Amino acid sequence: MERKDRIGKYVKLLSYLAAIVLINIVGITLFFRIDLTANQAYSLSAVSRKVVSTLSEPLTINVFFTKDLPAPHNNTERYLRDLLEEYALNGNRYFNYRFYNVSPESESVNPAARENQALAKNYGIHPVQIQVIEEDEVKFKLAYMGLVLIHGDVIERIGTLTATEGLEYKLTTAIQKLSNKTSALLALKDKIHVRLYLSSSLLQVAPYMGLEGLSKLPAEFADMVKNLNKKNYDRLELTVVDPTKENNLEAISQKHDLLALKWPDLPKAGISAGKGLIGLVMELGDRKIESQLLEVIRIPILGTQYNLLEKEQIEEIISTNVESLVDINENLGYLASNGTPSISGPSRMAPNRQDTMSGFSDLARQNYTLKPIDLKTDTVPDSLKCLVIAGPTEKFSDWELYQIDQALMRGTSLALFLDGHKESMDPRQQAMGLNQGPTYIPLDTGLEKLLNHWGIRITKTYVMDKNCYKQQTPQAMGGGERQIYFAPVIRNANINKDLPFMKNIKGLITIKISPLELDEKRIKDNGLAATRMFTSSDEAWTMGDRINFNPMFLTPPPASAEMTRFDLAYRVEGSFPSYFDGKPIPVKAGTAPASEKNENAGNTDGPKQKAAVDLSGVEAKGNFIAKGVPAKIILVASSDIISDTLLSAGGNSPNEIFAMNVIDSLNDRDDVAVMRSKEQRFNPLIQTGALVKTALKSANIVGLPVLVVVFGLITWMRRRARKNRIRLMFASK
Repeated sequence: MERKDRIGKYVKLLSYLAAIVLINIVGITLFFRIDLTANQAYSLSAVSRKVVSTLSEPLTINVFFTKDLPAPHNNTERYLRDLLEEYALNGNRYFNYRFYNVSPESESVNPAARENQALAKNYGIHPVQIQVIEEDEVKFKLAYMGLVLIHGDVIERIGTLTATEGLEYKLTTAIQKLSNKTSALLALKDKIHVRLYLSSSLLQVAPYMGLEGLSKLPAEFADMVKNLNKKNYDRLELTVVDPTKENNLEAISQKHDLLALKWPDLPKAGISAGKGLIGLVMELGDRKIESQLLEVIRIPILGTQYNLLEKEQIEEIISTNVESLVDINENLGYLASNGTPSISGPSRMAPNRQDTMSGFSDLARQNYTLKPIDLKTDTVPDSLKCLVIAGPTEKFSDWELYQIDQALMRGTSLALFLDGHKESMDPRQQAMGLNQGPTYIPLDTGLEKLLNHWGIRITKTYVMDKNCYKQQTPQAMGGGERQIYFAPVIRNANINKDLPFMKNIKGLITIKISPLELDEKRIKDNGLAATRMFTSSDEAWTMGDRINFNPMFLTPPPASAEMTRFDLAYRVEGSFPSYFDGKPIPVKAGTAPASEKNENAGNTDGPKQKAAVDLSGVEAKGNFIAKGVPAKIILVASSDIISDTLLSAGGNSPNEIFAMNVIDSLNDRDDVAVMRSKEQRFNPLIQTGALVKTALKSANIVGLPVLVVVFGLITWMRRRARKNRIRLMFASK
């Protein structure tokens, strides 16, 4: 019996050991991870998984990181290893990474490590000096902390990695840059369809409209696409569609936003009444870009001028559309006229202007091709997804407003950072050497009437807030802090987290910002949806008369009843109605009439002059859009929020992340915005009142000792009750 018990114990022990071994084997082969952080900081974002899982060419990441570094650099190496392992788990067969063993130059190293050091230097990665504490002494040490990404013959280098913040964003955007146009085109399963719509009926009336070269357009298009195919790996497929022959002009007009022309009988030219259509449509899968090839410019008194785009312009349109369709370096429009700040520092026209946007420009150029647009000479490209208008101070002409309006109708979203006032200095004071500060004049650029039409208004006041930036005053002035009321600090509780690109932003700072008012009825009648992005605190008020930003003269109102919360930023989305619907279409000033372009009088060697034909009856449809396709407007009534006052090229502060997240969201890249902001380290404490603070302090000081005493009493009472039960058990016997 005793022997059987021993055997049973051995069998049980062996069974336990076998179970432990099997569990370990299962743990090695089948495992999972759970990221318990609030922002999923240690898990790959959806966009990162997509980037590495769709690589079409080999990508190798070589990491040169010195081992056994002191904190916090050892945490950076560990995080980088875990992150690259996540990339590898989600990547396809083209993704590879490798850590090279390198040691500080001051220590003896083996030949392999020396070769790795030489390799790192060839890639442009050099050791950096870090501070370490050894044996109670501060010492300096050389360490390698960099990596290179190799994609074909292209190399992207991240020379120094000193922190984990934003590391996934840096890697993913670097991989996206390397997965450039070549890789994207090679990965295409379908060709990009280039469709030229040109009605043959237009060829009859074209010579009388100044469009002699229209008949040659199909052949020129074929040559252009043939040449462009050499640069695009034969991924373009041209189709010329003649709606007249196919008798489907109405169907095409309903499907695509292209220019349709209609003309009456022209007896002098022997042309019967008719209609035609012209335009370019490029499609890839479910993505489509429509482009106009014919400009229609209405000139007062002289009539209407028709201009066919030049060959170079058409080629540029096709190339830009290809890049947009495959999502490579999308263009980001920036309004560079009407008094907007320069994106490259002070301009020659305003050398003393300080509110430049060079920091915003540097941030935007990391992922976009920044395209300055001067509405006085340019138009907004059809393929542009987003146009940034920041701080204009000059009035827009109706023609310029029309360009913005129609760009929105075509689906170009608007990022508006507008000011309610213009700062002006009195030249007489400057001449006399007086410095009494600037005056602030309410701005009326013309954009206000567009916004009012769409249901949102900028109030001509400035928001002051008790929850504001606090400036350290010098000791000579008594020291301490001074509240800058015109620089409200946006608390976490006042930020709308329902918007994905705002979810992980927990604080912002603004300067000289105006409140916004929403016309709920007009928003509803227009079929739009408005979402509040952030507000001031409940302790805010406005300043509209005698504006003076000298902190010494700013004080809160005496009654708290005069303070309230103000809306400071909105996103409005939907199919916007045109402001110009039912109004005369504006004309561009200073445009040469068509008659001058085609005038051949006195030129015996030129083409035969055509008979004068009355073209006043020609009607153009499709050039004006009364109701737009879905688009978005994000409006913040302050240009300072993205000026160099608050932004730099670093890209790590909440304001910098907010600015780029707005741009990404308007370019339909919310996944990139979420990835950028998920590692935001700014995590302020929840603001509480004095009563809550006192209660928590009392609980920590008095509550914990009382809690210990209560648990002690409960334990003593339980033990005493147990003793009494035992005593009663033996007493009963």
